[in-house]
Amino acid sequence: MTSAITVPLFRAAHGRTGDKGNRSNISVIAWHPELWPLLLAQVTEEAVAAQFAHRHPARVTRHVLPNLQAMNFVLDEVLDGGVNDALNLDSHGKALSFRLLELPIQVPRDLVARLAGPPLTEQELS
Repeated sequence: MTSAITVPLFRAAHGRTGDKGNRSNISVIAWHPELWPLLLAQVTEEAVAAQFAHRHPARVTRHVLPNLQAMNFVLDEVLDGGVNDALNLDSHGKALSFRLLELPIQVPRDLVARLAGPPLTEQELS
C-alpha cells in the first residue's frame, strides 16, 4: 500500500476557462483549502505545458491566487489562430479546461476524504 494515490485533477479542483484571440485562460480552483498545497506543488507551468504538448503552446504562464486557493494559466498560441480563424471549435472554451482537469496528480491518503466526487473504490485506493 502506498502513501499517496493518483487521481485526475478534477477530483481536487474545478476549473473555469475563457479565450481571446489565440490565447486561452484556464483557472484551477481547489475544492478544499487542504488540497491547495498539493495543487500548488503539482499543477505547475511545466505540467500544464506537458498536458497541452499536442497543442504546442508558445508559452504557459501561471498566476497564483493564494487567498482564493486558485491559479490561472495563460496558454499562448493554442487556439488554432482564435475562434474566428479555427476550423476546430472543440479546441476552444470548456474543452481545454476539461483537458487540464484530466491531469493526474498525487494525493496523500490522509486527504482522500477532501476529494470531490463519489468515494474511491478499493481498486482506486490500492
